[in-house]
Amino acid sequence: MDSGDTAWILASSALVLLMTPGLAFFYGGLVRTKNVITTMLQVFAVILVVSIQWVIIGYSLAFGPDFHHIVGNLSWFMMRDVGAAPDTDYAGTIPNMVFGIFQMMFAIITPALIVGGLAERVRFAAFTVFIVLWATLIYDPLAHWVWGAGGWLHSMGVLDFAGGTVVHISSGVAGLVAAIYLGKRAEHGTGEIKAHNVPFVLLGTALLWFGWFGFNAGSALSANFLSAEAFLATNTATAAAAIGWMIVEKIRTGHVTLVGACAGAVAGLVAITPAAGFVSAGWSIVLGLLGGAICYLASTFMKAKLGYDDALDAFGGHGIGGTWGALATGLFASTTINSAGANGLVHGNAHQVVLQILGIVSTWIFSGLGTLILLWVVDKVMGLRVTKEEEIMGLDQMLHHESAYPETLTPSELPKYFGAQSSPGATREL
Repeated sequence: MDSGDTAWILASSALVLLMTPGLAFFYGGLVRTKNVITTMLQVFAVILVVSIQWVIIGYSLAFGPDFHHIVGNLSWFMMRDVGAAPDTDYAGTIPNMVFGIFQMMFAIITPALIVGGLAERVRFAAFTVFIVLWATLIYDPLAHWVWGAGGWLHSMGVLDFAGGTVVHISSGVAGLVAAIYLGKRAEHGTGEIKAHNVPFVLLGTALLWFGWFGFNAGSALSANFLSAEAFLATNTATAAAAIGWMIVEKIRTGHVTLVGACAGAVAGLVAITPAAGFVSAGWSIVLGLLGGAICYLASTFMKAKLGYDDALDAFGGHGIGGTWGALATGLFASTTINSAGANGLVHGNAHQVVLQILGIVSTWIFSGLGTLILLWVVDKVMGLRVTKEEEIMGLDQMLHHESAYPETLTPSELPKYFGAQSSPGATREL
């Protein structure tokens, strides 16, 4: 074991954990005033339930000894036999326990990203049950496919340094499926649906960007030069993507916005994730610029044309950004950056693009179909969507009896509005 590597991965674990509260601020700023608490609580609840799920069964399923190249077996149930000794299959210089802690933070933020696709319209209890099922039946097997010793995509040579397929495509596609399954919000298409707190969005972006260095640079699993390469590529691509988003936004709308700049930065963080430890800083500029432009078009133009209500652009940012990043890894990867990886197309290896496409398509299909089945099951058993009246009144008060801002309605004031929901005047007053 190496004490420096161990210290760096423990610090990186804390950085990655911080990303999820950062996501709560990012999403919380994008929703309407009446749904701030609900949205932030959903993200925070993922930390709670997945932290327990990971210890009981998640780590064993994702990284335990291989079972038919699909999933880990249950020999590490309740973290049994996960101790101080390094696991040479994953990280030869840090304790297996430390690797498990680091990977737990990835398992937490991934389902939290799905909140962006189903925001402002789901019941809290049904949401938490869905998240536990999704983490167990979608995330854990997929993590084993791509990262686990013996996983079938890992064995074939698909490259994913820190989670383009495992984290971003899986959650982004799940967000899209959830948005389509649940249907549009009651006030979709009106001027009432817009970001209520842009400073929250910036704060969330800053926390995500800060934590992402643990996410990507920490995935080197050692305090070494590869970690520094991943750190630099991450920062470079993120800045480039924000610029790329703003350029396209200026061309299409005539102005740039802070929300757009933040969304572009997050798109860059997403896009560089699978490539961070495989591409040079120079190619990360190209990856980021194109990623910001692509995610802008997906989150605005494509969403408007297709008509789905992906409330906070979980799919446009993470599904599309992760897809582009995974593909770009096959284009720009170089063994001069990481000898354990492979060269991409620009370095003479077109086959890597084929492998990356295989990983992308497999993740899309598995997450998409699996998410649809889980949504249907939870919906039939518990009911997923709130009533129209609850949605219009706001989920903060209706579900949690809390308010992010003191001037909003209190529970004692709600009954007088129920009988007047059909009145346009009452709706305007709200």
